[in-house]
Amino acid sequence: MMSDQSDFADQPASKNDQNDETIEQLTDEEIAAAIAADGDSDPLEEARKEIDTLNDRLLRLAAELENTRRRGEREKADAGKYAITNFARDLIGVTDNFERALRAADGSQGEATSESVKSLIDGLRMTEKDLLTALDRHGVRKINPEREKFDPNLHQAVAQVPHTEIPNGHVVDVAQPGFTIGDRVLRAAMVTVSSGPGSAAGEGESNDNSSGPRLDTKV
Repeated sequence: MMSDQSDFADQPASKNDQNDETIEQLTDEEIAAAIAADGDSDPLEEARKEIDTLNDRLLRLAAELENTRRRGEREKADAGKYAITNFARDLIGVTDNFERALRAADGSQGEATSESVKSLIDGLRMTEKDLLTALDRHGVRKINPEREKFDPNLHQAVAQVPHTEIPNGHVVDVAQPGFTIGDRVLRAAMVTVSSGPGSAAGEGESNDNSSGPRLDTKV
């Protein structure tokens, strides 16, 4: 009997006993790494990550949809606002003819002018006024910037002349009025711009005698 017990004591430790000793020697970090390597992850945490990813995608899609909707509304508004652009551009030529006719009629008026001619002139003025009112109703407005500060966005300078009363950089007279539709320019106003006070003799000489700087009239 004694020999049997001695033989049993001499036998090597079992596999389970060896595993227990190995686990005791591992640190907590090493155990956690081993669990992760075996793919034993938390299902709840994985589900939360997937939900966060889906929510992020949903927010991005919603933002893109809202931007598309706003862009469509803006394009629709612009289409309605500027639909008559070409028509208005053709019609403003009619207003030019009215203005030329009225200027010619005013220049030819005198004491001998008959009542019928005066009535014709009054009729032309009323027609021009109605035409401009109709254009204004549809967003087309006339630009007549006499004595106003020169604006290169709305005006086209055709000349620059000295002037004793009108300050430098302001419009002296309008050769041809301009028109806008909404916030866009249909036609820039053609204007003469003041260079400030200057001598009459200096007009035929060098522009160095003028007190104001030269304005670039190129558009």
